[in-house]
Amino acid sequence: MKRSHRVGAICQILTESPQKLFSLNYFCDKFAAAKSSISEDISAAKEAVKASGYGYIETVSGASGGVRYISDISPEKAKEVQNDLCNMLREESRILGGGFLYTSDIMYDPSIVKGMAQIFAKHFKDAGADYVATIETKGIPVAFMTAHLLNLPVIVVRRETKISEGATVSINYFPGSSERLQKMSISKRAAAPGSKALIIDDFMRGGGSIKGIAEILSEVEIEVVGTGVAISNIEPKKKKVSNYFPIVYLGNVDENNKFVEVIPNSQIY
Repeated sequence: MKRSHRVGAICQILTESPQKLFSLNYFCDKFAAAKSSISEDISAAKEAVKASGYGYIETVSGASGGVRYISDISPEKAKEVQNDLCNMLREESRILGGGFLYTSDIMYDPSIVKGMAQIFAKHFKDAGADYVATIETKGIPVAFMTAHLLNLPVIVVRRETKISEGATVSINYFPGSSERLQKMSISKRAAAPGSKALIIDDFMRGGGSIKGIAEILSEVEIEVVGTGVAISNIEPKKKKVSNYFPIVYLGNVDENNKFVEVIPNSQIY
Protein backbone atom coordinates (compact mmCIF):
# COMPACT_ATOMS: atom_id res chain seq x y z
CA MET A 1 0.00 0.00 0.00
CA LYS A 2 1.28 3.45 -0.91
CA ARG A 3 2.01 5.91 1.90
CA SER A 4 -0.78 8.25 0.80
CA HIS A 5 -3.21 5.31 0.96
CA ARG A 6 -2.01 4.33 4.44
CA VAL A 7 -2.39 7.90 5.69
CA GLY A 8 -5.94 8.04 4.34
CA ALA A 9 -6.79 4.70 5.91
CA ILE A 10 -5.34 5.74 9.29
CA CYS A 11 -7.40 8.94 9.22
CA GLN A 12 -10.55 6.97 8.45
CA ILE A 13 -9.94 4.34 11.15
CA LEU A 14 -9.25 6.92 13.85
CA THR A 15 -12.07 9.35 12.98
CA GLU A 16 -14.62 6.53 12.79
CA SER A 17 -13.81 5.59 16.42
CA PRO A 18 -13.35 8.83 18.39
CA GLN A 19 -11.53 8.55 21.73
CA LYS A 20 -10.58 4.90 21.04
CA LEU A 21 -6.87 4.21 21.58
CA PHE A 22 -5.06 2.31 18.81
CA SER A 23 -1.53 1.00 19.33
CA LEU A 24 1.16 1.48 16.71
CA ASN A 25 1.42 -2.30 16.50
CA TYR A 26 -2.20 -2.40 15.35
CA PHE A 27 -1.34 -0.33 12.29
CA CYS A 28 1.95 -2.15 11.75
CA ASP A 29 0.11 -5.47 11.58
CA LYS A 30 -2.76 -4.11 9.52
CA PHE A 31 -0.54 -2.54 6.85
CA ALA A 32 2.48 -4.86 7.17
CA ALA A 33 4.73 -1.86 7.70
CA ALA A 34 7.57 -0.97 10.07
CA LYS A 35 6.99 1.21 13.13
CA SER A 36 9.15 3.97 11.66
CA SER A 37 6.94 4.09 8.56
CA ILE A 38 3.73 4.07 10.62
CA SER A 39 5.08 6.87 12.83
CA GLU A 40 5.66 9.01 9.74
CA ASP A 41 2.17 8.12 8.45
CA ILE A 42 0.61 9.18 11.75
CA SER A 43 2.46 12.50 11.64
CA ALA A 44 1.01 13.13 8.19
CA ALA A 45 -2.45 12.05 9.41
CA LYS A 46 -2.20 14.50 12.30
CA GLU A 47 -1.60 17.38 9.92
CA ALA A 48 -4.45 16.32 7.64
CA VAL A 49 -6.99 16.01 10.47
CA LYS A 50 -5.87 19.26 12.10
CA ALA A 51 -6.32 21.12 8.81
CA SER A 52 -9.95 20.01 8.63
CA GLY A 53 -10.87 22.01 11.74
CA TYR A 54 -12.98 19.20 13.19
CA GLY A 55 -10.56 17.51 15.59
CA TYR A 56 -7.03 16.29 16.16
CA ILE A 57 -5.03 13.09 16.60
CA GLU A 58 -3.42 12.68 20.00
CA THR A 59 -0.42 10.51 20.85
CA VAL A 60 -0.45 8.76 24.22
CA SER A 61 2.99 7.66 25.43
CA GLY A 62 3.84 4.62 27.52
CA ALA A 63 3.64 0.85 27.20
CA SER A 64 -0.15 0.93 26.88
CA GLY A 65 -0.14 4.06 24.73
CA GLY A 66 -0.98 4.69 21.11
CA VAL A 67 -2.94 7.21 19.07
CA ARG A 68 -6.55 8.33 19.11
CA TYR A 69 -8.79 10.85 17.44
CA ILE A 70 -10.29 13.60 19.61
CA SER A 71 -13.34 15.38 18.23
CA ASP A 72 -12.99 19.15 18.20
CA ILE A 73 -14.40 22.07 16.28
CA SER A 74 -12.77 25.39 15.48
CA PRO A 75 -14.51 28.67 16.40
CA GLU A 76 -15.06 29.33 12.70
CA LYS A 77 -16.70 25.95 12.12
CA ALA A 78 -18.80 26.30 15.28
CA LYS A 79 -20.04 29.68 14.08
CA GLU A 80 -21.01 28.10 10.75
CA VAL A 81 -23.05 25.45 12.60
CA GLN A 82 -24.81 28.15 14.63
CA ASN A 83 -25.51 30.31 11.58
CA ASP A 84 -26.94 27.35 9.65
CA LEU A 85 -29.15 26.44 12.61
CA CYS A 86 -30.30 30.06 13.06
CA ASN A 87 -31.14 30.45 9.37
CA MET A 88 -33.18 27.25 9.36
CA LEU A 89 -35.09 28.25 12.50
CA ARG A 90 -35.91 31.67 10.99
CA GLU A 91 -37.78 30.14 8.05
CA GLU A 92 -41.38 31.40 8.01
CA SER A 93 -42.76 27.98 7.16
CA ARG A 94 -41.61 26.62 10.55
CA ILE A 95 -43.98 28.79 12.57
CA LEU A 96 -46.79 26.80 14.13
CA GLY A 97 -49.74 27.96 16.19
CA GLY A 98 -49.12 29.12 19.74
CA GLY A 99 -45.58 30.34 19.10
CA PHE A 100 -44.10 26.90 18.45
CA LEU A 101 -41.67 25.95 15.68
CA TYR A 102 -41.42 22.80 13.59
CA THR A 103 -37.93 21.37 14.20
CA SER A 104 -38.21 17.64 13.52
CA ASP A 105 -36.46 17.86 10.13
CA ILE A 106 -33.56 19.75 11.76
CA MET A 107 -33.13 17.31 14.63
CA TYR A 108 -33.17 14.36 12.24
CA ASP A 109 -30.73 15.88 9.71
CA PRO A 110 -27.36 14.09 10.16
CA SER A 111 -25.27 17.01 8.89
CA ILE A 112 -26.86 19.53 11.28
CA VAL A 113 -26.89 17.08 14.18
CA LYS A 114 -23.22 16.22 13.70
CA GLY A 115 -22.21 19.88 13.90
CA MET A 116 -24.17 20.39 17.11
CA ALA A 117 -22.70 17.20 18.57
CA GLN A 118 -19.17 18.40 17.79
CA ILE A 119 -19.86 21.57 19.76
CA PHE A 120 -21.19 19.54 22.71
CA ALA A 121 -18.32 17.04 22.54
CA LYS A 122 -15.74 19.84 22.69
CA HIS A 123 -17.48 21.62 25.56
CA PHE A 124 -17.98 18.49 27.69
CA LYS A 125 -14.88 16.45 26.79
CA ASP A 126 -13.37 16.93 30.26
CA ALA A 127 -16.61 16.56 32.23
CA GLY A 128 -15.76 12.98 33.26
CA ALA A 129 -19.05 11.51 32.02
CA ASP A 130 -19.62 7.76 31.71
CA TYR A 131 -22.90 8.10 29.78
CA VAL A 132 -24.93 10.53 27.71
CA ALA A 133 -28.59 10.73 28.75
CA THR A 134 -31.62 12.11 26.93
CA ILE A 135 -35.39 11.73 26.85
CA GLU A 136 -37.23 10.33 23.84
CA THR A 137 -37.63 11.28 21.03
CA LYS A 138 -36.20 14.31 19.17
CA GLY A 139 -33.22 14.59 21.49
CA ILE A 140 -32.00 11.09 20.66
CA PRO A 141 -30.08 11.89 17.41
CA VAL A 142 -27.95 14.71 18.87
CA ALA A 143 -27.43 12.77 22.11
CA PHE A 144 -26.37 9.66 20.18
CA MET A 145 -23.94 11.59 17.97
CA THR A 146 -22.46 13.37 20.99
CA ALA A 147 -22.03 10.01 22.71
CA HIS A 148 -20.31 8.62 19.61
CA LEU A 149 -17.80 11.50 19.55
CA LEU A 150 -17.09 11.00 23.27
CA ASN A 151 -17.06 7.18 22.96
CA LEU A 152 -19.82 6.83 25.57
CA PRO A 153 -23.02 4.74 25.76
CA VAL A 154 -26.46 6.37 25.68
CA ILE A 155 -29.24 6.29 28.28
CA VAL A 156 -32.74 6.98 26.92
CA VAL A 157 -35.30 8.05 29.50
CA ARG A 158 -38.77 6.91 28.45
CA ARG A 159 -42.01 8.84 28.67
CA GLU A 160 -43.86 5.55 29.10
CA THR A 161 -42.73 2.33 30.75
CA LYS A 162 -41.71 -0.38 28.26
CA ILE A 163 -41.92 -4.06 29.19
CA SER A 164 -38.66 -4.63 27.29
CA GLU A 165 -36.86 -2.35 29.77
CA GLY A 166 -37.24 -4.83 32.63
CA ALA A 167 -37.42 -3.35 36.14
CA THR A 168 -37.81 0.43 35.95
CA VAL A 169 -37.94 3.52 38.14
CA SER A 170 -40.62 6.13 37.37
CA ILE A 171 -41.22 9.69 38.53
CA ASN A 172 -43.83 12.39 37.94
CA TYR A 173 -42.66 15.83 36.84
CA PHE A 174 -43.95 19.18 35.58
CA PRO A 175 -42.60 20.11 32.13
CA GLY A 176 -41.53 23.71 31.65
CA SER A 177 -44.15 24.40 28.96
CA SER A 178 -47.15 23.57 31.17
CA GLU A 179 -48.13 22.64 34.68
CA ARG A 180 -49.70 19.38 33.59
CA LEU A 181 -48.21 16.45 35.48
CA GLN A 182 -46.28 14.00 33.27
CA LYS A 183 -44.36 10.80 33.83
CA MET A 184 -40.95 9.45 32.83
CA SER A 185 -39.19 6.15 33.51
CA ILE A 186 -35.73 4.62 33.32
CA SER A 187 -34.54 1.03 33.35
CA LYS A 188 -32.61 0.02 36.45
CA ARG A 189 -30.12 -1.65 34.08
CA ALA A 190 -29.51 1.55 32.10
CA ALA A 191 -26.30 2.41 33.94
CA ALA A 192 -24.12 1.29 36.82
CA PRO A 193 -24.86 3.01 40.16
CA GLY A 194 -22.27 5.67 40.96
CA SER A 195 -21.81 6.63 37.31
CA LYS A 196 -21.80 10.13 35.84
CA ALA A 197 -23.85 11.37 32.90
CA LEU A 198 -24.26 14.29 30.52
CA ILE A 199 -27.80 15.33 29.68
CA ILE A 200 -28.18 16.28 26.00
CA ASP A 201 -31.55 17.37 24.59
CA ASP A 202 -32.97 19.17 21.57
CA PHE A 203 -35.04 21.93 23.19
CA MET A 204 -35.64 23.58 26.55
CA ARG A 205 -38.35 26.04 27.45
CA GLY A 206 -38.67 26.21 31.22
CA GLY A 207 -36.34 23.36 32.09
CA GLY A 208 -38.96 21.04 33.58
CA SER A 209 -38.04 18.03 31.44
CA ILE A 210 -34.30 18.54 32.03
CA LYS A 211 -34.90 18.78 35.77
CA GLY A 212 -36.98 15.61 35.56
CA ILE A 213 -34.17 13.75 33.77
CA ALA A 214 -31.70 14.85 36.46
CA GLU A 215 -34.07 13.71 39.21
CA ILE A 216 -34.73 10.29 37.70
CA LEU A 217 -30.99 9.77 37.12
CA SER A 218 -30.38 10.51 40.80
CA GLU A 219 -32.96 7.85 41.66
CA VAL A 220 -30.66 5.24 40.08
CA GLU A 221 -27.55 6.85 41.62
CA ILE A 222 -26.25 8.62 38.52
CA GLU A 223 -24.68 12.05 38.93
CA VAL A 224 -25.27 14.72 36.28
CA VAL A 225 -22.00 16.43 35.29
CA GLY A 226 -23.28 18.64 32.47
CA THR A 227 -26.34 19.66 30.48
CA GLY A 228 -26.43 20.67 26.82
CA VAL A 229 -29.45 21.76 24.77
CA ALA A 230 -29.52 22.57 21.08
CA ILE A 231 -32.16 25.31 21.44
CA SER A 232 -33.03 27.16 24.65
CA ASN A 233 -36.04 29.44 24.85
CA ILE A 234 -35.18 32.87 26.28
CA GLU A 235 -38.48 32.97 28.16
CA PRO A 236 -39.06 32.22 30.92
CA LYS A 237 -35.78 33.71 32.09
CA LYS A 238 -35.94 31.78 35.34
CA LYS A 239 -35.49 28.12 34.43
CA LYS A 240 -36.00 25.05 36.59
CA VAL A 241 -32.32 24.23 35.98
CA SER A 242 -29.43 26.64 36.52
CA ASN A 243 -26.40 25.22 34.71
CA TYR A 244 -26.91 24.42 31.04
CA PHE A 245 -25.09 24.98 27.75
CA PRO A 246 -27.22 25.97 24.71
CA ILE A 247 -26.09 26.29 21.11
CA VAL A 248 -28.68 28.95 20.22
CA TYR A 249 -31.35 30.92 22.08
CA LEU A 250 -34.90 31.17 20.73
CA GLY A 251 -36.59 34.51 21.36
CA ASN A 252 -39.83 35.99 20.07
CA VAL A 253 -41.86 33.94 17.58
CA ASP A 254 -44.24 36.42 15.91
CA GLU A 255 -46.91 34.38 14.15
CA ASN A 256 -48.60 37.44 12.59
CA ASN A 257 -45.48 39.05 11.12
CA LYS A 258 -43.77 35.73 10.36
CA PHE A 259 -40.70 36.66 12.39
CA VAL A 260 -38.51 34.33 14.47
CA GLU A 261 -35.81 35.70 16.78
CA VAL A 262 -32.80 33.39 17.12
CA ILE A 263 -29.57 34.36 18.89
CA PRO A 264 -26.33 32.32 18.77
CA ASN A 265 -24.66 31.51 22.10
CA SER A 266 -21.44 33.51 22.00
CA GLN A 267 -19.98 31.48 24.89
CA ILE A 268 -19.07 28.53 22.67
CA TYR A 269 -16.13 30.33 20.97
